[in-house]
Amino acid sequence: MIVKWVREDGDSRTERWRLSVELAALRFLADDLEFAITPRVIGADLAAGFLVLEDLAPRVALDQLICRDGVAAHRERLAVFARALGELGAATWGRAEAYRARCLAISSVNPTVDGRFTSLWDQAHDTAALLGTPVTGRVASELTAALDELSAPGPFLALSNGDAEANNILVHESGPADARLIDFEAAHYGHALLDGVCLHVPGPRWLSVGDPAANGLADRYRQALSRGIPEAQEDRLYGFALGAACTSWALLRLQRLPVLDARAPGDHSRLQLIETLEATARTAEAHHTLPHLSGWLRSTATALRRRWPDADVDLTDAARFPPYSPRL
Repeated sequence: MIVKWVREDGDSRTERWRLSVELAALRFLADDLEFAITPRVIGADLAAGFLVLEDLAPRVALDQLICRDGVAAHRERLAVFARALGELGAATWGRAEAYRARCLAISSVNPTVDGRFTSLWDQAHDTAALLGTPVTGRVASELTAALDELSAPGPFLALSNGDAEANNILVHESGPADARLIDFEAAHYGHALLDGVCLHVPGPRWLSVGDPAANGLADRYRQALSRGIPEAQEDRLYGFALGAACTSWALLRLQRLPVLDARAPGDHSRLQLIETLEATARTAEAHHTLPHLSGWLRSTATALRRRWPDADVDLTDAARFPPYSPRL
């Protein structure tokens, strides 16, 4: 078994509500939806601050396998990851009220809406002013529309664990992957396409993730999601929502600019931020959406290349930077 408990050291990841959220999400998926894609809950004592979960060994985190063996050895497990994210969205669509009831039955915590987008507007403007790439005119209009999409998901409202990355899926190293999603401490109902961002834009672990259309990951995710959310089959709706979701991640990562400015030349995080902006632009362009916003993302990436000459490299060069190269 795995025991998770609340420490009393004041760390931001030790808030007591996190156990309540994880317990509600796991009970909701296993008991209310009968969706076996997470560890089983063996027991919980929220007053005492601990949660006992099924040990999923010998499964291991997918990101560890990729770092150890390279992405080519685990392409099918990456496909399983993409499908699992889509299946989670499909299975939980239309069940937000049931999840809310489950949350309220466990505690007063009711994380049913992702509300972090309201601050991105001001943050984007502040960073853009610093870099000399102001958000004005049609760029501002498209950014407003993108953030509105994420704040009001409409048909794309679904449950997420709040951290859809390859470190939060456990798979068997050989044979059938028999995957399980983990770490639901930040679970909430929000825009389903936010979980698809990691397939298109590098998360914290990777320098780049390559072309998800060419390697099939984009289709695996979209097909699985469409089984529960038919709107995902509509190119215009899906492309706009995906572009908006990727943009939100790019803006969140762009907030790290002051930290990265202080890093030594050659720091991988600088490369990663530039690739995040350019990969977001490529995703929007591939779906023929948000043209002015994607142009601003490219301009901002160009400004960073001038600011950091050490990071002025081509991360789409697969010979030098294979997809899913770890950030050092």
